[in-house]
Amino acid sequence: MSRWLIAGLGNPGPKYAGTRHNVGFRCVERVADAHGLSFSRRHKNSRIASDSVAERSVVLVKPRTFMNKSGYAVASLVSFYRVPLTQALLVYDDLDLPLGAIRLRPCGGAGGHRGMRSVIRQLGSRGFPRLRVGIGRPPGRMDPADYVLQDFSPDEEPVLQDALERALAAIETWLREGIDEAMSRHNRSV
Repeated sequence: MSRWLIAGLGNPGPKYAGTRHNVGFRCVERVADAHGLSFSRRHKNSRIASDSVAERSVVLVKPRTFMNKSGYAVASLVSFYRVPLTQALLVYDDLDLPLGAIRLRPCGGAGGHRGMRSVIRQLGSRGFPRLRVGIGRPPGRMDPADYVLQDFSPDEEPVLQDALERALAAIETWLREGIDEAMSRHNRSV
């Protein structure tokens, strides 16, 4: 049976848990919660949860490397589980999308995201699907590097929770019906 892999990008440790840069982790945690899975195993420098999700054999991944080195963990798991790149979904934050927006794409570049740059480099390909979750632009002249390491405000948290629910639905559609149907159904503005 072919496996599917869903990797959320983020930074390990409690210091980063609520930050904008850890939206990828929060998405895969939401998938795990919805399907009764837990990240109880460590494998290939990642925390993983695996079982059936939307009738597919799925490995959920939270790399234990820092964001800029995410590709090492993701590539080693893609290789170990022999996951075709079309069945490896990367979930991560995006400054260029408004807070709460989600966008699925079948492939593409890194768009300036260092975690994605690392994944593309280590996989040697841009040909894998990705789910971007909007975190919005930093206010004023704030450095984007500082902004992504901030926690969401209490006012932003409900918007994020709604985005996580929509991301869960998009991921389940992707698993059951493919990327085209998932994009058609879930790539909408907030």
